[in-house]
Amino acid sequence: MSTMHALVLNRHDGPLELVDMLRPEPGPGQVLVRIAASGLNPLDTKIRAGAAEHARHPLPLVLGIDMAGIVEAVGHDVDAFKPGDAVYGMTGGVGGIQGSLAQYASVDATLLAHKPANLSLHDAAALPLAFITAHAGIVDRARVQAGQTVLVQGGAGGVGHVAVQLARSLGAQVFATASRKDHAYIESLGAIPIDYKTTSVEHYVAEHTHGAGFDVVVDTAGGASLDASFAAVRHFAHVVSALGWGNHALAPLSFREASYSGVFTLYPLLTGEHRAHHGEMLRVAARLVEAGRLVPRVDPRRFDLHHAETAYEALMSGAAQGKIVVDVDAQRRA
Repeated sequence: MSTMHALVLNRHDGPLELVDMLRPEPGPGQVLVRIAASGLNPLDTKIRAGAAEHARHPLPLVLGIDMAGIVEAVGHDVDAFKPGDAVYGMTGGVGGIQGSLAQYASVDATLLAHKPANLSLHDAAALPLAFITAHAGIVDRARVQAGQTVLVQGGAGGVGHVAVQLARSLGAQVFATASRKDHAYIESLGAIPIDYKTTSVEHYVAEHTHGAGFDVVVDTAGGASLDASFAAVRHFAHVVSALGWGNHALAPLSFREASYSGVFTLYPLLTGEHRAHHGEMLRVAARLVEAGRLVPRVDPRRFDLHHAETAYEALMSGAAQGKIVVDVDAQRRA
């Protein structure tokens, strides 16, 4: 049988070992993808450290939740894709499903979409988890409408910068908290930056909403950011969070008679339920990218499988200027 190169983690906090392993074959409803690029996420570092039990990814494991590549073969009952198609998706790296730091993966076809025509495979690999998380919160949960005020907590981050652009595409007036160094970037996205380090919640709510609060608050950081979100939402409005874990006082939310919902982006991968919606959301992302209304922020540095450790160090340093992407197939970097 054919083999492939893959990076395997045999122990938590251990090295990523480049090994040869059997190349998978597509089963019914699956697509075999030759992976061109793997987008790294903060969750990958937690899985690697053994600090993400909710990801249910047992050792030995292959990391990599996001990917982009070229369809090599299709299994039975797959009509949406054919060999040679450029695709992208959030396809594994959790739940015991092989991740994208490998040359090939057989993935559920419903999780995939055709890559945006005007994005490279490298840049397309930066989008899936971030866009799916943002869409699930802004469209599926909060149902953002044109003319509403939307506050994105952490607007320059991986999910945050996508959430800002998605809310803007829906016609919302968008505000985003960020460090001072990212204010110019936030403004380039058409949003109003807020320096959360020097401005209190009460002050920016008063300044930007005359004390009424925001129609929708999107929290991408959890912790104190979620507490601030409860204090920033207007009466009868909505807070949504992708990191709504831990203990939080609900009184500020209750006094505003506001509602809250959480987003657990891994659920379809872990359970097999609602996977087709992931593919649907990525088709929406492709249309927005092709219309020039969504641009992923990708770190300019390039890494391959042999330098994936350096890529993880760059991710963990907190100094990355956008999403870190590993080029798995250097011949398909474009």
